[in-house]
Amino acid sequence: MINKVVHSTKEAVAGIFDGATILISGFGEAGSPIELIHALIDKGSKDLTVISNNAGSGNVGLAALIENRQVKKIICSFPRTAISFVFPEMYRSGEIELELVPQGTLAERIRAAGAGIPAFYTPASVNTPLADEKETRIFKGKTYVMEHALNADFSLVKCHAADKYGNLIYNKTARNFGPIMCMAAKTTIVQARKIVEVGQIDPECVITPGIFVKRIVEVSNPADESVLVAEKRRYPWN
Repeated sequence: MINKVVHSTKEAVAGIFDGATILISGFGEAGSPIELIHALIDKGSKDLTVISNNAGSGNVGLAALIENRQVKKIICSFPRTAISFVFPEMYRSGEIELELVPQGTLAERIRAAGAGIPAFYTPASVNTPLADEKETRIFKGKTYVMEHALNADFSLVKCHAADKYGNLIYNKTARNFGPIMCMAAKTTIVQARKIVEVGQIDPECVITPGIFVKRIVEVSNPADESVLVAEKRRYPWN
C-alpha cells in the first residue's frame, strides 16, 4: 500500500496539463473542492474541459477558474443559477463552449466511465435538441438516445476524511458526485478536512476505496463558497 498524502494544494495539482479534462465534484457549494480549484488557478493550466454539476457561483471556485479564461468547455447540468454570472456572460460572448447534459444522464455517464462501460441508452433527451446528431434505438417500442461515458484525465474531489491510503468518507450530501468521479478519472486528487491513520476509518463506512485515489491533501478549514459569494470575494483574492 502507498501513502498518498501530499503536503500542499500546489503539490496536489502538479501535473495537471494544458488541455486536460477534469471532473470537479460538488452540488452547488456542497462538496466543491474550492482550495484545489484555487490551486489550479495559481498553476495556470489552460484550455481545460471541465465536467461538473454546475458552472460555479460568484467569483470564487469554479466560477473563478472560468473567469480566469482557463476553461474552454464545460459539460454540466446547471450552467446558470441565481448567483452565477461569470459563465452566462462568457457564453454569450462566445468565450466558452457548453455541453448541456440532464443531471441523471450526467451522473450515469460518469458512473459508466468508472465501470468501463463506453456508452448506454437513455430516454431522457428524446425529441429535444440535446438528442440532435446522436444515435437512437428503439427498445420494446420506446426510443432511446445513446450517450457516451465521460472519462477524464483528472478529478478534483472534496471529502470529509481520508486515511493515508486514500480510503474516503464524505459528509452527507457533500458526497454527491465524488465517488463516481473518483472512479472515472486517471488521476484522482482529493482534499480532505482531516487525514487519519490507516485503521481509524471503519472499513464498513468507506465510500471510496483507496485504489481509486492518487493524491490526498488535508484542508482542515475549507472555505464556505456561500460565505465568499455573500462577501463578494474574488479569487485571486481581492
